[in-house]
Amino acid sequence: MPLWVEVSLRTLAAILVLFTMTKLLGKRQVSQLSFFEYITGITIGSLAAYVSLDIQMDWYLGLISLGVWVLVSIGIEFLQMKSKNARDFIDSKPTVLIKDGKVLDDNLKKERLTTDELLEQLRAKDVFKVADVEFAVMEPNGDINVLLTRENQPLTPKHLGIKVGPEQEPQTVIMDGKILNEPLATLGLSRGWLNTELEKMGVILENVFLGQVDGYGQFYADLFDDQLKVPEPQIKAQVYATLKKCEADLEMFGLSTDNPEAKTLYEQSAAGMREILAEVKPLLHH
Repeated sequence: MPLWVEVSLRTLAAILVLFTMTKLLGKRQVSQLSFFEYITGITIGSLAAYVSLDIQMDWYLGLISLGVWVLVSIGIEFLQMKSKNARDFIDSKPTVLIKDGKVLDDNLKKERLTTDELLEQLRAKDVFKVADVEFAVMEPNGDINVLLTRENQPLTPKHLGIKVGPEQEPQTVIMDGKILNEPLATLGLSRGWLNTELEKMGVILENVFLGQVDGYGQFYADLFDDQLKVPEPQIKAQVYATLKKCEADLEMFGLSTDNPEAKTLYEQSAAGMREILAEVKPLLHH
């Protein structure tokens, strides 16, 4: 067998085995590496290269070594899932770097982290002032998570006592100019409804790069031509405006009538409409 053919076959075999073993190790091996997983990743890559290029040695020995490394890695992951002590020993514990706006110098030195590197990590979290930090911790994977002091945290509807309706996952119903039937069925919508929405926007299906429907039934479209702008849907704004008009009309009717019973009825209805508006406003304004 020619040498180049043997190397090609070895490389294809190594790619197939490496892909299979990486799938066995799971997504965590790819996304968040611990110390041991980092070593395992480097070693497995080196062994795959050995299987591909070292034609002086038997190729199956490299595959055996790959298998042993993967089995050991899976065993250690299983042990970590079962034992907190094992997790702390293998991955180490989180380290507090900032507490109550004060940098803990000893912990910084322990993690071999310079002040410049700490500030860089804080800026990556949109924090430019150490005094604004209530708590900062370095996780075992090296990430630094930050909790701002209460007065520096972003304002949310909860802080204002506003109840916000749950946000449902948007469904992609058009991709690359083609309708996706399954997401439409999930929303309980039809192709006819979708075509009507496209007509309202003045676009044709073939020009739509991506189309999505949110949990409130509003359709959004992104076109292949980036120079064209699609008008924003105004359904929720129109509903809110209609309800406000009903409230104003009830108040006006109450002021214009001389009948005491009718005036009381209109005023009560207007008050009820205001309560409804207060409840639906978080759903219609976001």
